Amino acid sequence: MARQVKIIATNKKAYHDYFVDETFEAGIVLTGTEVKSLRENKTNLRDSFATVRRGEVWLHNVHISPYSHGNRSNVRVDRERKLLLHKSEIRYLIGKTKERGYTLVPLKLYLSSGNMVKLELGLARGKKLYDKREAIAERDQKRDVERALRERTKGE
Repeated sequence: MARQVKIIATNKKAYHDYFVDETFEAGIVLTGTEVKSLRENKTNLRDSFATVRRGEVWLHNVHISPYSHGNRSNVRVDRERKLLLHKSEIRYLIGKTKERGYTLVPLKLYLSSGNMVKLELGLARGKKLYDKREAIAERDQKRDVERALRERTKGE
């Protein structure tokens, strides 16, 4: 049976600012009104990151808007949220994040087939300015080639 996934939010800027070496799937500890707000696609992953503290992984700067029909059970929009990973994965991430240049970046937030909210977490290295320029140049060159091929086939 195929896994159905509904993407809630993506962090497009992450692939522009970082080289993503590995990805991990993590669960998130959320309240009920936060899940309902996520179902309404009211979230933002821009400028978010994850840290490892005392053997636990925490998600920072993820903005989840308050649920429209919520009441006093609505929580702060920018609170820290705990990520759920296997202990072996957490140990691996502790070792990698201690290395110079590695950081944990949220890439995608989605609803899994069991109605669980999952986060795709990337182990990433920061790009330098010249790397970003190089990526932009490659993208522009690829777009020009595709445009030329389209025009060529259209003329025939």
